[in-house]
Amino acid sequence: MTKRKLILPAFIIVKFILQYSLINPAYELHRDEFLHLDQAKHLAWGYLSVPPFTSWISALVSLLGNAVFWIKFFPALFGALTILVVWKIIEELGGTLFALVLGSTSVLLSVLLRINILYQPNSFDILCWTVFYFILVKYFKTEHYKWLYAASVVFALGFLNKYNLVFLLIGFAPAILISKQRNVFVQKHFYAAVLLALVLISPNIIWQYQNNFPVVHHMKELAATQLVNVKRSDFLMNQLMFFTGSLIVILAALIGLLVYKPFRNYQSFFWAFVFTLAVFTYLKAKGYYAIGLYPVYIAFGSVYLSVVLKEGWKRYLQPVLLALPVLFFIPLYSIGFPNKTPEYILAHSEKYKAFGLLKWEDGKDHNLPQDFADMLGWKELAQKTDSAYAALATKGKTLVLCDNYGQTGAINFYSKQNIKAVSFNADYINWFDLSERYDNLIRIKEKKDIETELQKTSPYFQNSFIAGSVTNSNAREFGTTVFVFAGAKIDIRERLKKEISERKNDH
Repeated sequence: MTKRKLILPAFIIVKFILQYSLINPAYELHRDEFLHLDQAKHLAWGYLSVPPFTSWISALVSLLGNAVFWIKFFPALFGALTILVVWKIIEELGGTLFALVLGSTSVLLSVLLRINILYQPNSFDILCWTVFYFILVKYFKTEHYKWLYAASVVFALGFLNKYNLVFLLIGFAPAILISKQRNVFVQKHFYAAVLLALVLISPNIIWQYQNNFPVVHHMKELAATQLVNVKRSDFLMNQLMFFTGSLIVILAALIGLLVYKPFRNYQSFFWAFVFTLAVFTYLKAKGYYAIGLYPVYIAFGSVYLSVVLKEGWKRYLQPVLLALPVLFFIPLYSIGFPNKTPEYILAHSEKYKAFGLLKWEDGKDHNLPQDFADMLGWKELAQKTDSAYAALATKGKTLVLCDNYGQTGAINFYSKQNIKAVSFNADYINWFDLSERYDNLIRIKEKKDIETELQKTSPYFQNSFIAGSVTNSNAREFGTTVFVFAGAKIDIRERLKKEISERKNDH
């Protein structure tokens, strides 16, 4: 027992150390992180891009000073809690110390290290999947109705974080129907728990209704622009990459759920695995949508392997299984994380190219992996925008309008001039302040759109010039240009209102 008390905190400490060591100081925040942080300034029950939970964490980060340490702390915390829950599932299943260490190692040295780097809803989503499965294990073991209410609360929190959790229910419902636990559907506490969950998520549902269900548009846009390019075979292949060092453990879980007598009460988990992956595959989902599925199966597999390898010569295979996640992690550590400087990656580009890491969503190879390039150039852009803003005589009546949410959020985060940039992109389209007339416009344009900007916009202002551009060639925003238009000849709010209306109608 003493060993168990020491080993679990050790895993948690190692988890936090790894998460902070996997990002080189040369990198800035990722474009997605800026948007989530800005949502704290506009708290609501929903957003065009995500449900509200992340904005609540952002508000807490803001209270803590918006320091990068805290921005990175919460995804690391959710990852550490995922390890803790897997540990608790293994204990619930009667796992040995070997099972506990194997399960914790398998979760620690996995794709979660990459997921937990970024301040996004994904880390909490995976935690919610794992906690929900843990609660199901408790319910199947005790059949106490209190676990139904616990499941409803966890589902509500997960739903308010990322709608992806709905697929857990879609996969598990038919699995329960073909199991002996199907009698749950005739229990009054089940329907009371469902009602509780609906009440808890209702503010977001109402917000969706009031805003014409932007989640539906978001899903259609995602399907048309991204998922249409996803092959079902690619989705399935991606599943093999997330927990490569512990695939044997996951396979053992599926076998154990079918043949191991003490797991007989949990056989619905086998069919839930099949049904959930089938739904994701049919919908041609992105591979990472299914990551939350695996931690519970690592718990089942660890327990089953601890029994299979308990005696005789097979017990010597235990250290081999413990070593596998470590051996697979070692090469990944050197290329799979932004822990090397851009200069190092450029000098060793062949190694990154061999693994396809330099290929972006445009299908072409670039200097850095796309996620890494999305973590560069933001401070430079904010500094040049600040300089342009400071040079204007009427700073308080200057609109900073950007092309995308990354530019907008980065300027708002790094600006020393208290700039509140906006964009027609993502949630920023709802955050324009049109209460006062603007005298000046600072326009941030992507490289591909800069050629005609002066010609198109300068007639509406007395003066116009280019204040600078992003010069970091490794940044995804390389070439993004800062235009300054001073002395408005017209009230640009009317044009802004028209553009906002047109963009919203398109949605």
